[in-house]
Amino acid sequence: MTRTEPRRGVLWTPEHRLTTAGLLLVITLLAFESMGVATAMPTMVADLDGGELYSWPFTAFLVASVAATVLSGRVCDRRGPTLSLLAGPWLFLVGLVTAGAAPSMEVLLAGRALQGFGAGVLMVATSLLVALTYDDRERPVMYAANAAAWVLPAVVGPSIAGVVTETVGWRWVYLGLVPLMLVGIALLVPVVRRLPAHVPDPAARRAGIVAAVVVALAVAVLMWAAQHPSPVAFGYGGVALVVAVMCLRTLLPTGTLRARAGLPTVVASRALLGGAFAGMEAYLPLTMSQVHGYNAALAGLPLTVSAVSWSAASAVQGRHPDWSRAALLRAGFAFVGAGLVLFALVAWGGAPAWVAFAAAACGGAGMGIGLPSISVLLLRLSPVAERGFNTSAVQLGDWISSALTIGAGGVLLGVFGSTHDPSLPVAVLALVLASVAVLGAGLAARGLGVEGAEPERV
Repeated sequence: MTRTEPRRGVLWTPEHRLTTAGLLLVITLLAFESMGVATAMPTMVADLDGGELYSWPFTAFLVASVAATVLSGRVCDRRGPTLSLLAGPWLFLVGLVTAGAAPSMEVLLAGRALQGFGAGVLMVATSLLVALTYDDRERPVMYAANAAAWVLPAVVGPSIAGVVTETVGWRWVYLGLVPLMLVGIALLVPVVRRLPAHVPDPAARRAGIVAAVVVALAVAVLMWAAQHPSPVAFGYGGVALVVAVMCLRTLLPTGTLRARAGLPTVVASRALLGGAFAGMEAYLPLTMSQVHGYNAALAGLPLTVSAVSWSAASAVQGRHPDWSRAALLRAGFAFVGAGLVLFALVAWGGAPAWVAFAAAACGGAGMGIGLPSISVLLLRLSPVAERGFNTSAVQLGDWISSALTIGAGGVLLGVFGSTHDPSLPVAVLALVLASVAVLGAGLAARGLGVEGAEPERV
C-alpha cells in the first residue's frame, strides 16, 4: 500500500487550530515559569529568609507532580481528559497567585506544590488530548511544536525573569503569568466541549493513589538524603529507595523494571533517556562557572544551545512521520551518550570550554528525536483504555530518574569534591550516565526491533 504524504498545515487546519493554540500557549507558560523561577530563586529565598530550604521550592514542585501525574492518569482513564484539562490550569494558576503573594517560605512552598500538582495533571491530560485530536502521522508534528514552544522561554526566559526581579520584584515572575494563563484556559474550554464522550473499560489497569503518594514521599526523602549525605542519611535513603521500587511495580506497566519487549521498553527508555540528560542539564552551569570561570550570566548559555538543538531535531523528525521510531529512539540515546562523553571531558578540564556547547547540542538533539519517538510508540502500543495509566507511567519514570540522577550528582560532589571543585565528581557522573545511554540504546534495539510499533489499538 502506498503511504500518503502528511497533510500540510496540520497544526492550523480549521479542526485543529483552537486545540493547537490552547496547548502551545499553556506549554509556553509552563516553560516560562520553569525557566524564570530558577533565575529568581536566589532573590526570593533571601527575601523570605529561607536559605536553608533553598532546594525545596524545586523539590515541592517535583513531589507534587509525581502524585498528580498518577492521579491524572487514573482520572483520565475513568472519565477522559476533560476534568484534568479544566482543573490542571486552575490549580497551576492558584499556585502562581499563592507563590506570588507568599509572606513566608512555607507559603511559597505551598504555592510551588500547587504549581507542581497542576503541571502534573496537565502533562497527562495534554498528552491524551494530542492522542484524541491528532492521528498517528500528525502527532510527530505536534510534538515538534511542543518542543519549539520551549525555545523562546529557554532563550529569553531567564533574562526576562532577571529584569522583572530587579525592577518590579520577584513576585511578578509568578503573578505576571496569571492573565496569560486565563487566556489559555479560555482557549481550552471550547476544545474540551468538543471531545467525544468517554467510555471507560472496567477491566483496564488503574494506578493506586496511595502508592503514588508513597512514591512521592520516598522521592522527597531520597532527595533530602542526597543533599545531606551522612551514614544515617544513607540508611533512610536506602529504605526510601526500596519502598519506591516496590511501589513503582504497581505504577508502571508490568515488566518495565526488567525492560520487557514492547511497551515496558518504551516506558523504561523514557526514564533512562530523561535521567541521563537531566544530569548534564543540572551540572553544566556549575561546571562552566567553577571549572572554566564563566560568570553567572554566561554559565547557562550551553542550556540555551541544548534547547535550540532540541527544537531543531524535533522539527526534523516531525517532517518525517514514516521514519522508524525505534531507530530514532536508538539515535536519540546515541546523541545523548555522545554529549555526555564530551561533557565529561569539559568537566575534567581536559577540553576547552567551547566543547560544552557541542555537548549541549548533542544532548539536545538526542532529546529532540528521542522523546517524540517515545510518545508516538507509547500511543501505538497502549490500549486506548489504558493510555492515561501508561502516559502517567512515562512521566513518573522520567521525573523519578531525573531526581535520582541529580541526587547522585549531589552525593558525588559531597564524596569526591565540592561545588567549588566539581571536576572529578561531575566527570564521573557524566561517564556513568553515558553508560546509561549506551544501555538504553541496547534495550531499545532488543525490545523494539526494527520498527518498534504495532497497529494502533482503537
